[in-house]
Amino acid sequence: MSGLGAAFSDAFALLAGFDHQVAEIVTLSLEVSGLAVLLGTLIGLPLGACLGVGRFPGRQLLVVMLNGCMGLPSVVVGVVVYLALSRSGPLGYLGLLYSPTAMVIAQTVLVVPLMAAIARQVVEDAWREYEEELTAMGFRWAGRVRVLLYDCRHSLLVALLAGLGRAMSEVGAVMIVGGNIDRSTRTMTTAIALETSKGDLPLAVALGMVLLAVILLLNGVAYALRQWAMRRYA
Repeated sequence: MSGLGAAFSDAFALLAGFDHQVAEIVTLSLEVSGLAVLLGTLIGLPLGACLGVGRFPGRQLLVVMLNGCMGLPSVVVGVVVYLALSRSGPLGYLGLLYSPTAMVIAQTVLVVPLMAAIARQVVEDAWREYEEELTAMGFRWAGRVRVLLYDCRHSLLVALLAGLGRAMSEVGAVMIVGGNIDRSTRTMTTAIALETSKGDLPLAVALGMVLLAVILLLNGVAYALRQWAMRRYA
């Protein structure tokens, strides 16, 4: 227990002293995950909405595949992205391997199916409710997608939070494509894994506390925003 108490005490000291190493790791993690979620939003939400509104041959198969991809093993995604970005891969000439950009790509691949699947369900439920009105108003397929995405924007915060949680908690894929290089590609999760294996528990605990705090804060902000929207637009 004394070792555990000392680890937490030292972790609080690191946070209180605004340790530069902790700050660098946290900043990179937020940048990489934030950009991945932004790309996931731009790709995943419209994709999910299109599947929610569209009715075409093979749609159900695509929905099943999308739902299956929600649980993509991160290490498999990491290996695929690694092969694509390696020197012998199709994108090797870009020289992106072991860079934050490679980590963003890997995280984007992971969050897009998750965000798209949630968006599809939300938009499809709304489409069942407003199908007659939107059809009578003469909205075509693209217009229906745009209107429903806007109308469901507060409910779609769930998709953003799910994507952010998946991105920020990712270890395997970013370690494979990023290399966990100090002051270059080391994120909170990869640093926690490394420092724990090295026995540097204070740093690992400090980063874990920051990670939990960030996720709880973002969930709290999203909850408050949704409650405000429900009161205003109810």
